[in-house]
Amino acid sequence: MAKRRRRKKPVVPVHRISTPLYMRRHFWLYLMLLPGLIYFIMFRYVPMGGLVIAFKDYSPFRGIANSPWVGLQQFQKFFETPDFFRLLRNTLGINLLQLVLYFPAPIILALLMNEVRHSAYKRLVQTMVYVPHFVSWVIVASLTYQLFNVTDGAFNYIVKAITGTTVDILSKSGAFWGLIVGQDIWRETGYGTIIFLAALSGVDQEMYEAARIDGANRLQLTWYITLPAIRNTIITMLILRIGGMLNTGYEQIFLMRNDLNMEMADVFDTYIYTRGIKNGQYSFSTAAGMFKSVVGMVLVFGSDKLAKKFGESGLY
Repeated sequence: MAKRRRRKKPVVPVHRISTPLYMRRHFWLYLMLLPGLIYFIMFRYVPMGGLVIAFKDYSPFRGIANSPWVGLQQFQKFFETPDFFRLLRNTLGINLLQLVLYFPAPIILALLMNEVRHSAYKRLVQTMVYVPHFVSWVIVASLTYQLFNVTDGAFNYIVKAITGTTVDILSKSGAFWGLIVGQDIWRETGYGTIIFLAALSGVDQEMYEAARIDGANRLQLTWYITLPAIRNTIITMLILRIGGMLNTGYEQIFLMRNDLNMEMADVFDTYIYTRGIKNGQYSFSTAAGMFKSVVGMVLVFGSDKLAKKFGESGLY
């Protein structure tokens, strides 16, 4: 007697599956998502309720509910302070310098590493360039002071041997921006290559073979095949970078500034800490931080819209 064939269950399209059923099927994936989701809710969204004190004359003794409303007075006070344009100049200056010098560095390094064919050597290089990312800013600042201090720094030791004089880079306000960007390049370039190397791994190898048959050299392969293939990734990272134009990193700036370079070292992040935590001007510092966040959001949406206007995919 012939065996009866089992009827296959009809495949239900994904868009027709109900949300509870879809979540039940992918339970472990949602469970893995839970810690990150809890983190963002607790430390990113819940604290946003405190932004209301930017519109109040907040006093810790009265509490948020009983503190009087002042409207946009704190924002007006922040914009009228003589420090505003100095902070804006320093913050934008450091970020524009990072955009010009630091942003292309991971792309260039990823392109160079992609050309390495010896797998063991490539893994060794990747490990070595990733390591600085895991060094804390405290250690980076200490290394910088040891390298550039006037008395026994290695840099000044070489300069003195050549010129007979020393250069006090740590106290020069004009050299502060370059010092900060140099630290960023040394610490974050290697780690920044991870995203671009992942994008490079998806480039079709047959395109390279066809181009080689046509006589293309390595520079032409990079310019006409590799860069266009990872263009969307570059645009996405550029949009995110532009959105953080007013973020300079509080810890790094705070560790490197001193009384002699304060004119060029004071940025929004350190100013908010000084006025809010040290001086107790909570409403004023919250207004300054809110201004910084709103400008960042506008820059993200603006750069994303501009990217779509030129035919790129954008963020969403």
